[in-house]
Amino acid sequence: MKKNKIVLGKILGIPVALDHTWFLIFIIITWALAVSYFPQTNKNWSALEYWVVSGVTSILFFISILIHELGHSIVAMHYKIKVRSITLFIFGGIAEITREPKKPHQEFWIAIAGPITSFLLAVIFQMLSIVFSNIPPIHALLKYLALINFILAIFNLVPGFPLDGGRILRSIVWYFTKDFQKSTNIAASVGRFFGFTFILLGFFQIMSGDIGNGIWTIFIGWFLETAALSQILSQKIPRLLEGHTVYEAMTKSYGIVPDDLTLQELADDEILSRARRFFIVREKGVLNGLLTIHAFKDVHKNQWANTKVVDLMIPFSKIKKADIDTPLTDILKEMDEDGVNQLPVFDDGELTGIISRDGIITFISSLHDNKR
Repeated sequence: MKKNKIVLGKILGIPVALDHTWFLIFIIITWALAVSYFPQTNKNWSALEYWVVSGVTSILFFISILIHELGHSIVAMHYKIKVRSITLFIFGGIAEITREPKKPHQEFWIAIAGPITSFLLAVIFQMLSIVFSNIPPIHALLKYLALINFILAIFNLVPGFPLDGGRILRSIVWYFTKDFQKSTNIAASVGRFFGFTFILLGFFQIMSGDIGNGIWTIFIGWFLETAALSQILSQKIPRLLEGHTVYEAMTKSYGIVPDDLTLQELADDEILSRARRFFIVREKGVLNGLLTIHAFKDVHKNQWANTKVVDLMIPFSKIKKADIDTPLTDILKEMDEDGVNQLPVFDDGELTGIISRDGIITFISSLHDNKR
């Protein structure tokens, strides 16, 4: 996923990025505003005005989405929940938090913060449109932003996961049932219902001749249904992993390499010939750090011959370590919270393997196959 992101910087310490799909939706929205919306509402502008105002409006719309996600993020940080990143993509934006809230009221306020922020933006843009009523391009731009932020707030209140309204529904069900998994399944099931509803509505739009909006509505419905189903399936993971430990899912398929080995030598001798993905770096006879193939993306291929593995390894002193007896549910939660994909596994102080997300997924698949 990170390969598809362009990091813009940080706001309040939170990395903000653009997914590559954002450029597609930016072009589509700008085009729709320039050739349809603004020509219908403002008939006396020049072609240049239509496109300039449309481009600026699109940028401000996505800034509004960013502020919406910051609303979620600020409340999450208030509850000591780390926000890993905010990403703008084809369906808007997403604030990625490191863990689920621990209490229903935390979930409620984190979820509702986004729609409240969008409502406030709608009011602010509406008031500004009145102030600039004598400047048609600015007035039209602000009127649209007021309308779209109002629509964004209403849409996000639809009570189906993964929308904000679905999370609000989950918090309410969670409060009364005291059962997080049950409330998640209910909210996700409602989300699937709305996803199928949007898909059906999209087909009706297409049959009535509104092909463009129909396809987009189906696309939104597909996204909602897929995300909701993914959430339902993810709830089954803790039950599948219950009673299993790190030892069962770890791998011993890693290489031990000297600290002065170059990336080019590592690629030729270990990755290409032996298909290994994890490496332990030995410094002065001591196993001292972890290196994965993901490190290669940070170095241009032309520099592989001049870059040593010790320059990219993560020292064991800076990595959390897993014990062979650690429950898989606990280690998976730790990896999610820390945003890491693999950890070294130790037994009585001795390195014995590597536990990774991919390894856990493979282990889950084997458990699922065995239960058939």
